[in-house]
Amino acid sequence: MEPLFLTPYFRPKIWGGRKLDDIFHYDIPEGKVGEAWIISGYKDDASVVTEGPLKGMSLRDVYLKHPELFGNPKAKEFPLLVKFLDANDNLSMQVHPDDDYARKVENDSGKTESWYVMQADPGAYIIYGHHAKTREELADMIHKGEWDKLLRKVPVKAGDFFYVPAGTIHALTKGCLVIETQQSSDVTYRLYDYDRVDKKTGKKRELHTQKSIDVTTVPHVDPKLDIKTNKDQDAEIKTLVEPPISPHFYLWQIDLDGTWKTGLKNHPYLLVSVIKGEGKLEADGKTYNLKLGTNLIIPNEMKKFTFTGKMRIVISAPGEELNHLI
Repeated sequence: MEPLFLTPYFRPKIWGGRKLDDIFHYDIPEGKVGEAWIISGYKDDASVVTEGPLKGMSLRDVYLKHPELFGNPKAKEFPLLVKFLDANDNLSMQVHPDDDYARKVENDSGKTESWYVMQADPGAYIIYGHHAKTREELADMIHKGEWDKLLRKVPVKAGDFFYVPAGTIHALTKGCLVIETQQSSDVTYRLYDYDRVDKKTGKKRELHTQKSIDVTTVPHVDPKLDIKTNKDQDAEIKTLVEPPISPHFYLWQIDLDGTWKTGLKNHPYLLVSVIKGEGKLEADGKTYNLKLGTNLIIPNEMKKFTFTGKMRIVISAPGEELNHLI
């Protein structure tokens, strides 16, 4: 009946910075750290439970050994992955495969993801989609390196949201801090990386040109999002994306100023991250402190709970579990 509080798994990146320490006060490694996998059950890169009877266990092990906490799901692996990304430099141009391609070629899940922009420097933008009309035109522009002609640049600011289905060419650029909610997968195909050299290896990072051409959706079509906002007690709830637009996950932004009594309702469990302010979670007669950068899972047994405080939280739930709810 206790929430699963988690400590992140950190990944150094050539494009990373130090905001994960400066803003969230995480104990990150030295150097350029680009990613905090704040809620992860992915292989050896899993988050670790920080307190309670399961303290010290990885989320992956908890999911496999205590399926009752997740509504006894049919999914063999924890299906979602939530990250903070600190882009202190431009990320590579990349694209992810869908489930069918990833299972056949990589023996992994596909990767549909989303970005909620927490901070953006003035003039910041992202790469989102492309201008090619046919796959032949796409391949031609890629082989010629006509990146300015091919890629769509979209200005961004704090509070913006982008849904990034598998097959979408995309990249964060310098000055963006986002929370990313995605399928639990690490399959990434790089199209272009600014010819950067990895100091550790002395070589350019690997590109995956043909695979990128194979999996990119042509022509690019922006997803038709239906973002809804409603009020529930002292909480403003913004539904950022949900099935059928996003078959893999639900995602909500909650702005709380006061008290919000709620529950699992139609979801087997919830993933929760505090991205602004602070507050408390009350459940089963216990109170838990929440601060900026706190990440947790509300398990299946916690049917009712209350959030209090002044904070913004991002909550997600798995989409593929809809037919397997208790």
